[in-house]
Amino acid sequence: MWTPATVSGRLSEAEAFVRENPELAASAVLGAVVVLVSTYAFVRARRPAGEEFRRLLSDESEIAVLMHPNPDPDAMAAAIGVSSLADQLDVDATIQYPGQIRHQENRAFRTVLDLELDRIEHVSDLAAETVVLVDHNEARGFAGADGVLPTAVVDHHPGDGRGEEFTDVRTDYGATASVIAEYFDDVGAVPVPPDKHASETGGDLVLSTRTATGLLYGILTDTKHLTVGASEPDFASAAYVYPGVDQDRLDRIANPAVDAEVLEVKARAIAGRQVEGSFAVADVGGVNNVDAIPQAADELIQLEGVSAVVVIGERDGTIHLSGRSRDDRVHMGNAIDSVLSEVTNGNGGGHSRMGGGTISPEVDPTGETEPETIDRDGLTDALFRAMAGDV
Repeated sequence: MWTPATVSGRLSEAEAFVRENPELAASAVLGAVVVLVSTYAFVRARRPAGEEFRRLLSDESEIAVLMHPNPDPDAMAAAIGVSSLADQLDVDATIQYPGQIRHQENRAFRTVLDLELDRIEHVSDLAAETVVLVDHNEARGFAGADGVLPTAVVDHHPGDGRGEEFTDVRTDYGATASVIAEYFDDVGAVPVPPDKHASETGGDLVLSTRTATGLLYGILTDTKHLTVGASEPDFASAAYVYPGVDQDRLDRIANPAVDAEVLEVKARAIAGRQVEGSFAVADVGGVNNVDAIPQAADELIQLEGVSAVVVIGERDGTIHLSGRSRDDRVHMGNAIDSVLSEVTNGNGGGHSRMGGGTISPEVDPTGETEPETIDRDGLTDALFRAMAGDV
């Protein structure tokens, strides 16, 4: 039986041991610290990423959910997912983006789901100090973007950007929407069927019909309906959100009216394409709607005998490139990057199947010199060489 005298004696013996064996005592303390740290790391490693993300959001009062320039359905879907989860945790979330939303599919996504999106032009326009980047891992596209230090990053694109407190970049996933859907599943959120109210689910957290519909469409668009670049988690996420999807709204987003210029640009790309082997490059000239360029690339890649294609267009002096590949020999993102890295003000990159880039005009603030003219024929030749692996 332990008595006060016994405890006092044990303490005295321990003190004597520490005085006589300081090195052994220090080693024992260090070992205990290592065990505690390892145990904590193990517990954190086993905690689902969605739970970690929920904990991060719950510590905030307001956040800015920042999408990449000219956001597509995957970016918007991921953003409304973060916003929905934040709202259920009593966190004020503002979805923001630089650039414009002009592609008819993107406009339909925004309109049909009735999204509140805030356009920004300067870092001072950010709605909160806590910034969550979705579908990209480095802020860009607005003045002061280089100075943004995001608190969290959720993405599926390769890159070096990291969040100060949370980073989840899964390059093996076909869509960021799949990652966000998985977060909802991690925290036990119940999908709300379109004919029911959230209160009928009995869940503490829910996946609303609007969010489920957006996430599914984001997954489908970035994986070409789960046929290109999709991994097992993309299928699992699509299955998880499906019970909450509103089929009518999904159809309205997928089948918007097509802008007449888009059809014209597609026709110019098909008629004016240059072909070398199974590779094609089409320069469509000036466009008013830059979103017509990637749509033309989507059209060309479907042509028989074409395995990789790049479409070039120009708007307001800026040259835009959009590429597609279904050829295992052609990593489209790397091909475009290799070409534009050699061009002044050129910037490009992307995935193996999809890439893009821009060449911005050089501007002399004095107005004394004319901007340098881009050699479009030389650019076309360089793209062919890059697709052929001659880089």
